[in-house]
Amino acid sequence: MPALYPQLPPTDRLLSPRTGWTRAHWEALADRLLDALVPYATPGFAQYRLPSRGSRSGVVSDGLEGYARSFLLASFRIAGAGGDVDPHLVKRYVAGLTTGTDPASGEAWPRLTDCSQQMVEAASIAVGLHETRPWIWDRLDTRVQERVADWFSGFVGARTWDNNWRLFQVVSEQFLASVGAPHSRSDIEGGLDRIEDWYAGDGWYTDGDGRNFDYYIGWAMHFYPLLWSRMAGAGDGGRTPVYQDRLSRFLTTYPHFFGGDGAPVHQGRSLTYRFASVAPVWMGALADCTPLRPGVTRRLASGALRHFAERGVPDERGLLTLGWYDTFPPSTQPYSGPASPYWASKGFLGLLLPADHPTWTERELPLPVEESDQYTALPAPGWLLHGTRNDGIVRLVNHGSDHNPLTGDAEDDPHYAKLGYSSATAPDAAPHAWSRAVDNHLALLAPADGAPSRRLRIHPDTCAGRTASSWHLARLPGDEREFRIDTTSVLFGPWEVRVHRLEAPESAGVREGGHAVAATERPRAETGPGWALVRTADGLTSAVVALHGWDAEEAAGVSRDVQANAYGPHSATPYLRLGAHPGGHSVHVSLIALSRDTVRPRALRDSITVEVLDGPVVRLTFPDGTVTDV
Repeated sequence: MPALYPQLPPTDRLLSPRTGWTRAHWEALADRLLDALVPYATPGFAQYRLPSRGSRSGVVSDGLEGYARSFLLASFRIAGAGGDVDPHLVKRYVAGLTTGTDPASGEAWPRLTDCSQQMVEAASIAVGLHETRPWIWDRLDTRVQERVADWFSGFVGARTWDNNWRLFQVVSEQFLASVGAPHSRSDIEGGLDRIEDWYAGDGWYTDGDGRNFDYYIGWAMHFYPLLWSRMAGAGDGGRTPVYQDRLSRFLTTYPHFFGGDGAPVHQGRSLTYRFASVAPVWMGALADCTPLRPGVTRRLASGALRHFAERGVPDERGLLTLGWYDTFPPSTQPYSGPASPYWASKGFLGLLLPADHPTWTERELPLPVEESDQYTALPAPGWLLHGTRNDGIVRLVNHGSDHNPLTGDAEDDPHYAKLGYSSATAPDAAPHAWSRAVDNHLALLAPADGAPSRRLRIHPDTCAGRTASSWHLARLPGDEREFRIDTTSVLFGPWEVRVHRLEAPESAGVREGGHAVAATERPRAETGPGWALVRTADGLTSAVVALHGWDAEEAAGVSRDVQANAYGPHSATPYLRLGAHPGGHSVHVSLIALSRDTVRPRALRDSITVEVLDGPVVRLTFPDGTVTDV
């Protein structure tokens, strides 16, 4: 166990049979995170300058980020305890407000300007000030209150990026309204009206125009509107019930994203925020709109927090690093700074619930994947989730999220462009690995040098039951022609069967990759005619099996990499390869397996019958007699 563990209370297996964690564990870890920041504070506590890679916004902005994001955590801790916390905690953040808004202090925060990073941080400060109002804002010197309001006034009439940033302006100006300071009602209403354009149904938003589905939906698009409601109170204009209903719909399936070990599915950007992914389940309880039983809410949240704590998060210094478990820069974005991971503070929202709230007092209940095998179709983002009780793994099949604008240039991103993600694996995301684009990708390969095509803009087709489909246009480097690739995924048990209908130029190669698995030690590999698998020391196995359209005599292989994966320094991906396509259209069917159970590729190949009928229709017959036509 990490050194952190002796500082935590004893586990309580009666109240929390799944995790052993209670509210006391959350409070202890919050205190540990906050105390560990003190050595990195500037003299007036207006900034926390952490020892890591700086962001593109500069050291002062990064220091403000350290203050703001940790203040969010401090505010939940202070308000949740009714102010009964170490008085030094309150004094530190009061001092930071006083110094940060004083232009003569030498630690002053940058002014809020159009689309500036400090807009993000201001929202955390606004939320924190609202939640701690009796203990901080109401006790501030009037001159400090005026300076704080003046700093926030940079939002009024300003321009933000047209995505979740609109909500930073909304909550910040609503805070100004709540303290009687000048603000723009049109900014607030305009921002709330704008997110209506992005509501995709079933509780899902896209973060801005395009198909931008990831954890930002939970920790931003649901999080801020209901925090705004807490500020606006009776002046919400009737919006609160709408936000409550949408979050309730979202939470109905959200527990299906978490594995039996507490890990969230590894997909999307800003994964370095880690357990911020549990913010929406706490918000459901806080806003009294959750469909989840209290024991499920706590089991999900405590399971995720404990998952990271058991894997060295925070580190031995008590700090959150830029990565997933350990430091891993490819999990970050260009705007990420040393304190960016402290948006994980959102995951502590549950501390605002009273200690006697049922979410803290009722017995933990199992997650869906702990009760039975699960299949969940999410048409709005174009995803299928399937979880298996035996190994607790949740897999996400992606036929809808690409994080690209609706028109114009498109890019591929390993955290969006893959066909599959899971709670036990991460994509090979380092630039040198992504250039090969092997794992969870169907690529055309250039005849000259084997350079792969990309999955750029994803066009979703169907998503229902255990089947989802999409298509994309592939282009080979140096070739202006576009080749259409249609892909359908069909789930059966822990398996995903992928049916591809593609067009390709003569002599191009075709390659299909499975899940990349990573560990501290080099995964073991096995290959045979038409199959390949890799296995870690703890039994996690990724395999690909050719079912149709692959020449059994062609190579099936394993791609290995080092320092490419968030789950460990040594990663490996099994793949199938067709050496030279004859040109024109073809159909390829592959079985993708990710499991902690024993995987026998030959048996898998023999257990599924594939027939290509007129149309062409691909008929899949599974071991239990189930027949699916694609």
